[in-house]
Amino acid sequence: MIETVWRLESAKIIAGVTRIVRDVGLAEELAQDALVAALEQWPESGVPDNPGAWLMAVAKRRAIDHIRRARMQDRKHEELAREQYEPEQDDVLRLIFLSCHPVLPTEAQVALTLRLVGGLTAAEIARAFLTTEQQISQRITAAKRTLAEKNVPFDLPAGDERLSSVLGVIYLIFNEGYSATSGDDLMRPGLCLEALRLGRLLAELAPHEAEVHGLIALMEIQASREAARTGPHGEPIQLHEQNRGRWDQLLIRRGFKAMLRARELGGRPGRYVLQAAIAVCHAQARTAQDTDWAQIAALYTALTHFMPTAIVQLNRAVAVGKAQSPQAGLDLVDSLTDDPALRDYHLLPSVRGDLLLQLERYEEARLEFARAAALTKNAAERAFLLHRAEEIEVPAGVTLGQSTQDFLAGFSSATARSYSQTLDRVARTLGSEIPLSSLTAQDITRVFTLAWKDVAPKTWNRHRAAIRSFGDWAELDDLAAGIERRPETQVVTEQIGPAELEALWAQDLPLRERTLWHMLYESSAGVKTVLSLNVENLDLEDRRAWAGNTWVSWRSETAKLLPQLVNGRTSGPLFRTSRRPERRLSYERAEYLFKQATGYTLSRLKSRRP
Repeated sequence: MIETVWRLESAKIIAGVTRIVRDVGLAEELAQDALVAALEQWPESGVPDNPGAWLMAVAKRRAIDHIRRARMQDRKHEELAREQYEPEQDDVLRLIFLSCHPVLPTEAQVALTLRLVGGLTAAEIARAFLTTEQQISQRITAAKRTLAEKNVPFDLPAGDERLSSVLGVIYLIFNEGYSATSGDDLMRPGLCLEALRLGRLLAELAPHEAEVHGLIALMEIQASREAARTGPHGEPIQLHEQNRGRWDQLLIRRGFKAMLRARELGGRPGRYVLQAAIAVCHAQARTAQDTDWAQIAALYTALTHFMPTAIVQLNRAVAVGKAQSPQAGLDLVDSLTDDPALRDYHLLPSVRGDLLLQLERYEEARLEFARAAALTKNAAERAFLLHRAEEIEVPAGVTLGQSTQDFLAGFSSATARSYSQTLDRVARTLGSEIPLSSLTAQDITRVFTLAWKDVAPKTWNRHRAAIRSFGDWAELDDLAAGIERRPETQVVTEQIGPAELEALWAQDLPLRERTLWHMLYESSAGVKTVLSLNVENLDLEDRRAWAGNTWVSWRSETAKLLPQLVNGRTSGPLFRTSRRPERRLSYERAEYLFKQATGYTLSRLKSRRP
């Protein structure tokens, strides 16, 4: 009973206390104190007739006690006495706006909204988003701290800018439940239900906002299809193949009612009202064949004025493909293939595969479904897309993916790792199952434009070199023909100044670091060369050591330190790790230690003497 009451009333209590103390983190603590009091007293005294009011009264008393302990001015106490009787409804609305404040990153807005307004625990939120409880707790704590540091007011903002942010957070929560981005299951119904609850609450608090009712209508109608969206083994069922008799008619009626309310409020339809209108078109069709695709295409065209995003354009292409012809839809999809926003979006090749299949271009369709399966992070969708690809029979041949593996097998691990960064991106963008013989310089140019157009010249040229090597190996025409080499600017490393060096040597440094840094400064040798030195190769009298193919020499300060570092050893690495002395100090660890002490890289530790 206590858990149920808390889930229903916690948002009101936290909101009411936040208005008093003006600190959402402190307000939550005081509300939790009230919950503890209920856990202590109700088992003996029984649940009060109005448990929410009981919790609110206790929490507000704790808030007033807190302020009194802080010796607030009498004026504040008078203000508190007045505020105890102000409407709680406005407080909850303020709390929603506070949780979704733009000063917070999106993931923090989602976590804080589910925690404060939804009443979910950090563990419940973590399970819903397939992350750790610690990570969610850190997000929530950081969000509260940010709100306090930025002194974000606990108010109702003017205009609809903040309302749009709130609606966006609620719909994001719903979408993650409706089509999970990762994990084994297609849906996470708990998140859908929580988003619907938050949306319905917002509709009660802001009844005159058409977009709020539009969002409610959209979520109600989409949620109505839950039972029909998956098969016996959790596999996805496409909209046109769903058993519409399994759609929840109660949710559809609630969606229609919310849509009517949005229309009654008037005004120009916004993004959620337009999306709800599309959902209504689907819900009104008795069969998939009865769907008014022309109307849906027109609604998507109107939606692009509010949301000119690549994903909306992709949905519009699907509608155009149904309303006009598969080729018309494919033309629109192909115009989106160079959009960076869709670079790794699995539904782009999935939609393209559907349209190609309708045009009886079977081999191309199979490759698109396989590419979509490689891009999705959801196991149920991946299995579904692979099954669609496997159903299409095409002649076997040498593929880009297999050729890439064969090519990389001939190199050392370091070179293969470097080349694979380039070739993996090519395979993800074009599809690992495409025939190697179909790969062209135009394809590669498109990949470079999408993936690396803004990278540094050195990185661009490295990817270009990898493509040229692969093309030569595969005996293809010059795959890099459309990619010009970019001029690289030689970066001159600025040396550390005398004053900074003097400050460095004055520090109380460990013997190993002091010796290493002096040797690098006095010898001007490369870091990896100095780290490769062995004790048996030292010539302490002549102040030099053999490093495999060159001599490293040093001067007086290093000469003073080396005997202490060697300490009677006759072999093994000169610079050793602390925990495992038989191992050599790595370049990465040496770089890290120097950055910690100076903020610079070891490459700047060069002698100024000729």
